[in-house]
Amino acid sequence: MFRIGHGYDVHKLVEGRKLILGGVDIPHTVGLLGHSDADVLAHAIMDAMLGALDKALALGDIGHLFPDTADEFEGADSMKLMAEVVRVCAENGYRIGNIDATVIAQAPKLAPYIVEMRENIAKVCGCLVGQISVKATTEEHLGFTGEKLGISAHAVALMEKM
Repeated sequence: MFRIGHGYDVHKLVEGRKLILGGVDIPHTVGLLGHSDADVLAHAIMDAMLGALDKALALGDIGHLFPDTADEFEGADSMKLMAEVVRVCAENGYRIGNIDATVIAQAPKLAPYIVEMRENIAKVCGCLVGQISVKATTEEHLGFTGEKLGISAHAVALMEKM
């Protein structure tokens, strides 16, 4: 049995924060604001995984598992949170078939970091790099991402029953 989930996340860009995407610390003049490390790519992927299982298992989304009101998740490493999502999925009999994700950011250029992002995600998810696709695009200076006010990410996860 297969199930498909979609995830989306967005965070505002601000001074004084690191820019972390897919577990990669990317040099940039601004970073993403959030309760955790605000890794929009990791957050979208986690929500996609959970979304694939939600109707069957009522697991909710990452806000349900890791509420932004909980002090224990302040500044949390999203890759560690992803490992917990993978554990919960496995505990409920599901593993990753593949993940396809897109980061929307006007700047910085993300191409030099895509391979490392894919490797980080595959390692945490316990799967092959070939099962993880990460792409980056701009919005041609349109909207909040085009105006460099924030970064967003979409992800789709195919989850397989073990």
